[in-house]
Amino acid sequence: MFVESLNDEGLWLTPPGPGDVESIVRCCQDEAVGEWTTLPVPYTHDDAQRFVERVVPVGWADRSPTWAMRHTPAGAVVGMIGLACRDDSAADIGFWLNQAVRGRGLMARAVNLVCDFGFRPDGMALERIEWRAYVGNKQSASVARRVGFRFEGTLRAG
Repeated sequence: MFVESLNDEGLWLTPPGPGDVESIVRCCQDEAVGEWTTLPVPYTHDDAQRFVERVVPVGWADRSPTWAMRHTPAGAVVGMIGLACRDDSAADIGFWLNQAVRGRGLMARAVNLVCDFGFRPDGMALERIEWRAYVGNKQSASVARRVGFRFEGTLRAG
């Protein structure tokens, strides 16, 4: 799959790379990131390095792109967002955001950019994008609702 950066005014989504390891580690020290995601806790330098060197490139090659969220094209990472393909027609979206920049609408903008890319015929040509979360993740649920996701149910023992 081709690598594509996305942006709108003041928000850039670019693939994370080795130069982002330190800012990713700093962001992932936030207890909420560890509580509401599947990231290891505590999140270490080795975890971030493995993520940017192995997970991200494999994901892009396998139709599961990940973007670092930034305020400028080469700015520090303030969040992460990605699509995990289930098959050629569907993907799951996942995201986290640095506590210091929450409440500004950045994640809703990023979700819209990623979903637009996912549905575009010249993007990933998906038919469905799902968002899943742990019960109680109210902040992320608020973002998902704001951009148009609808509650479909609870996965028992999911």
